[in-house]
Amino acid sequence: MQAPPSSLSESNPSAPILESQANSMPASPAADNMSEYNFPLQQLKRTMHDSSKTPLLLVACGSFSPITYLHLRMFEMAADYVKFNTEFEIVGGYLSPVSDAYKKAGLASAEHRVRMCEIATDQTSDWLMVDPWEAMKKDYSPTALVLDHFEHEINVVQGGVETSTGERKNVRVALLAGADLIQTMSTPGVWSDKDLDHILGRYGSFIVERTGTDIDDALASLQPWKENIYVIQQLIQNDVSSTKIRLFLKREMSVHYLVPAPVIRYIEEHDLYEDDGAASSHSVDKSESKGKANAEATTSDKP
Repeated sequence: MQAPPSSLSESNPSAPILESQANSMPASPAADNMSEYNFPLQQLKRTMHDSSKTPLLLVACGSFSPITYLHLRMFEMAADYVKFNTEFEIVGGYLSPVSDAYKKAGLASAEHRVRMCEIATDQTSDWLMVDPWEAMKKDYSPTALVLDHFEHEINVVQGGVETSTGERKNVRVALLAGADLIQTMSTPGVWSDKDLDHILGRYGSFIVERTGTDIDDALASLQPWKENIYVIQQLIQNDVSSTKIRLFLKREMSVHYLVPAPVIRYIEEHDLYEDDGAASSHSVDKSESKGKANAEATTSDKP
């Protein structure tokens, strides 16, 4: 399964699609209209501060339906962990919303999910970006393929990043995910051995602990890749998920301070999640509704 919760907490939609099945899905010939696609680079750090370290790029795959503060917070927790516990230097972070081919209840269209992620990151972060590549695909893209895409764009097309001495270094791409992802990876039959080795062996993963998940038990069966799995303790427990947000909206409850305000306004403006219930009509103040966010866009991992 592209992990029932694929990369973020609830990042992966819980649709029953095995990685092995996804890999056998027919690819749409040149049916994917990618002519308008441009890899986002606006927040990428082009020059490292410390040349002795290894540049790191964090990628969170997910449904992000809708994106929540926990999705964003996971990147900040990972940044702190990297800063104090590793020899990496973060050069950027990306959310990669899953395509509409990943059919899951409560999944808003890729266009809306991409836009919501863009609104959230543009207004709250100076290092996070949203890559629409996966969302634009007509077919489902396994996590391994998505990471390959980032590796190609950053290290082949861009040639890595520059050090303070003028040299260039290849960037280490890694998956950022919630502990529920590791749990699915340790479950027999959910992920293929080939994909596990590709994701954890070649790229590695930063895993944020999640309430109710036994990380030690999950890691026990992933010993071959233990050196590439970094477990981040969640010092302030937060179990917000997109599923819970949709449930709150269905019950006409407030989701303020759980979801960025501009995203709530976007949900209101576009009447999203009405199939799940009222699209937050009671969660946005009348005065707030006046300044609705304009435009479009997208994570964590296929929430």
